[in-house]
Amino acid sequence: MNPWLIAMLGYLGLVAITFLPVAAVLLRKIELHDGGPGPDQSPLFSEDAKTRLQQNHSRLLGTLSFWKKKAEFYKRFHFYSLGWVIPSSVLLPFLAQAITQDPYSKWFLSVVAAFSAVLLSFQKWLKAEQNYKAFRLGESAYYDLRRQMLDRPRSFGETEDAQLETYFLQVEEIRRRVRDAEIDNFPGSDIPKVKLPPSEGRDA
Repeated sequence: MNPWLIAMLGYLGLVAITFLPVAAVLLRKIELHDGGPGPDQSPLFSEDAKTRLQQNHSRLLGTLSFWKKKAEFYKRFHFYSLGWVIPSSVLLPFLAQAITQDPYSKWFLSVVAAFSAVLLSFQKWLKAEQNYKAFRLGESAYYDLRRQMLDRPRSFGETEDAQLETYFLQVEEIRRRVRDAEIDNFPGSDIPKVKLPPSEGRDA
């Protein structure tokens, strides 16, 4: 078999195989880690406060799973992109010098160049690095806030009602920040608007 064809097929095979861990994130169910003893096991809260804290956390479980899944996907895609764009960019000048009249050598060069360009475009379009940071920081901020509430509730206020109110407000603020970051980093293309010139006879 043609060696250039073998090299091209090997390259495409590695591209596909190394993408499997990225795709696997979208297919598998994300398991949240146990954060340790919850408010129901804490001696610092009344029974009413324990119930309210536990219910608030239960309502957030779906959001936390979503954040964790998105963060893991964007992280893997970001490193997948870097792991292929960098070596492909290094390989391109050498391939350009090595091509011959063999059409498969030219196809190999074209495939490597096209794949690098497409991957860079998707990296920019998906905003992988920014989205990873947004979801990961949101997840981390919530768990830090929850630990603070369980360990040092008085840092949120003097009375239990004040502590709960401050805590719930800060949880809502974390959710709002992550949502705003997600919208700001939403994949899209910056297509400039074309302003049509005025034309005689055109309806206003």
